[in-house]
Amino acid sequence: MATFLYRLGRLSFRRRALVAAVWAAVLVALGLGALTLSGQLSNSVTIPGTESQRAVDQLTEKFPQANAGGATARVVIEAPAGTTVTDAKGKAAVEALVGQLKTAPKVAAVVDPFQAQSISPDKHVALAQVSYGAKAYELTDGDRQALLDTANAARDAGFTVEFGGDAVQGIPETGATEGLGVAVAAVVLIITFGSLVAAGIPLLTALIGVGTGMGGIFLASGFLELNSNTPILALMIGLAVGIDYALFIVSRYRHELSLGRDPEEAAGRATGTAGSAVVFAGLTVIIALAGLTVIGIPFLGQMGVAAAVTVAVAVVIALTLLPAILGFAGTRVAGERIRLRRKPVETTHGERWARFVARHRWPVLLVAVAGMAVVALPALGMQLGLPNDSTAAPESTQKKAYDIASRSFGEGSNGPLLVVVDAGASTDRQAALGQAAADIQKLPDVAAVTPPRVNQSGDTALLTVIPKSGPSSTQTEDLVAAIRGESGVLENATGAKLAVTGQTAANIDVSEKLSDAMLPYLALIVGLAFVLLMLVFRSVVVPLKATIGFLGSVAATFGAVVAVFQWGWLTDLLGVESTGPIMSMLPILLIGVLFGLAMDYQVFLVTRMREEHVHGAEPQEAMVTGFRHGARVVVAAALIMISVFAGFVLAESTLIQSIGFALAFGVLVDAFVVRMTLVPAVMSLLGRGAWWLPKWLDRILPDVDVEGEKLTKHLDAPGDEPRELVGATR
Repeated sequence: MATFLYRLGRLSFRRRALVAAVWAAVLVALGLGALTLSGQLSNSVTIPGTESQRAVDQLTEKFPQANAGGATARVVIEAPAGTTVTDAKGKAAVEALVGQLKTAPKVAAVVDPFQAQSISPDKHVALAQVSYGAKAYELTDGDRQALLDTANAARDAGFTVEFGGDAVQGIPETGATEGLGVAVAAVVLIITFGSLVAAGIPLLTALIGVGTGMGGIFLASGFLELNSNTPILALMIGLAVGIDYALFIVSRYRHELSLGRDPEEAAGRATGTAGSAVVFAGLTVIIALAGLTVIGIPFLGQMGVAAAVTVAVAVVIALTLLPAILGFAGTRVAGERIRLRRKPVETTHGERWARFVARHRWPVLLVAVAGMAVVALPALGMQLGLPNDSTAAPESTQKKAYDIASRSFGEGSNGPLLVVVDAGASTDRQAALGQAAADIQKLPDVAAVTPPRVNQSGDTALLTVIPKSGPSSTQTEDLVAAIRGESGVLENATGAKLAVTGQTAANIDVSEKLSDAMLPYLALIVGLAFVLLMLVFRSVVVPLKATIGFLGSVAATFGAVVAVFQWGWLTDLLGVESTGPIMSMLPILLIGVLFGLAMDYQVFLVTRMREEHVHGAEPQEAMVTGFRHGARVVVAAALIMISVFAGFVLAESTLIQSIGFALAFGVLVDAFVVRMTLVPAVMSLLGRGAWWLPKWLDRILPDVDVEGEKLTKHLDAPGDEPRELVGATR
């Protein structure tokens, strides 16, 4: 592979105008396609096969008038102080608002508060329910604004009107604040390279890669239903790895130039050596992200595939477009450095740190492990869920509606459960419906059960159950399970069956499915990590140490996420406006992404240690020398990733904030605690034992030359002309 990449790098360097033109054409074509053919992104997180989804499918077939799959909105109307919604003025205002709601675009039905008796005991608040004939992601910004505008007249009359439900939720967007991460990354690159030209090249290629990947995603949205978080995850990962991969190759290119090689040869060698490591690192990220498809959750698989494609684009750009841009830049990449110190130092910070760790390996090891364990403790109380109006921003209409409804009707009014009664096999359907309602009413945590709505054929009915507890509470989860448990009893007695659906039940089902998938996915990732690292380092101990370190990083990150986004620690400092259960998809996403990034740092840092060991260096010196050569680039790469991810903590969406924080903190722990501290400590402690591999296993493992060592030896062999290799075959 190294030989092929060497030839590819030199070819791209020579044909730089053609390569740049091809990438420009691809970027423009995908951009135009995205602008003209892109579709609406979805907020839906349903999973086929769950009971809630089967119930929705049943209602769609037998009771389409219920609009079970459509968007819903809860409209809370609060009368001014000293008045009620039932006096003449209040009743007129509520009825006028209901009339306005019925005329809003795509609204299928509106439940009048007076007919449904959804009036608070103090008669100060009324609650109207709006059903749409379209799904939430099919609503446009104009549709949502028309819904909100229906409250203008009532508000002018002094009433408070707030809206909740999925019909009000817009698609999360990224703003200019996320660009701060890129700005910090630029500063890190300038400090690392000391050259504006060298610093600008990784940023340029990363932006081109992200633009290409995002164009493809939005183009695909015109043909597929994509989750609204899909492009955001791809943007995060694409920016981070795009900058990092270019950083590794540009660093090697500058090194080759410093040895006196001509620019074309330097580009070829940089692509063949550092490019080989980039390919391996990219493959680990791609495999981890694409592995999300095997856990059987469609929207999560889509997010993983989209991010994996963006990473693949970043790798291809680093191997083709980057050498072409180096061809345009030439030796200016190694131009005059921006002086950050008066004179160079003979011993680097990395070497001093490695020797310090080697001298104090036991204390360093114990302190690092203990610190990670303490940070990980909050993870024991992790509660998973999906976002609802309770986790919306405090000043949003959703959060205000949630609070008013909770205060007036109880928290359960914000998460009603829809119970589908299939009475087709019952001999006395009316009696079956009556028994179903009575049995549910007796269950703990049930506040109310509305009279059944029956379809035209009379074989399917819909009951609305109002829990006493909020939609994210464990009591509501237990209630859903209890209602489903009544299905068998009801069927034995009447022949009718029960099923629970609605947004709250669907969220519970999705969270449970995601929780069940986390451990198998973690096992898959850990197993993959062990095999890949054993191939690269030809050792059993190094992969074992790396995977244990990865698990430590994941546990510490889970703990930090729980402390901030569930417990509310440091929320003012980080700008987090609301807390609640951790987004169900976050742990699996974090495992997949952090695995790939952790393996990047492991490869770039430990490979040089192995090279020094193979060449005969003593274990301590091999560790120190390898650390000295790899530390600067790994630190820069980690700081860049942390900066890019941390920029998303400034987003408006709590979900995006949590993803950005988790990835930034995860990279921080894995790079600086695990790879830069635990790795040198353990390598120093184990000595030659770190490279132990059974002879029988050594014979059957393929030889993976990640750093292109064989290529370098061949090119540097006496009597060999480097240019002859351009036409050679391997």
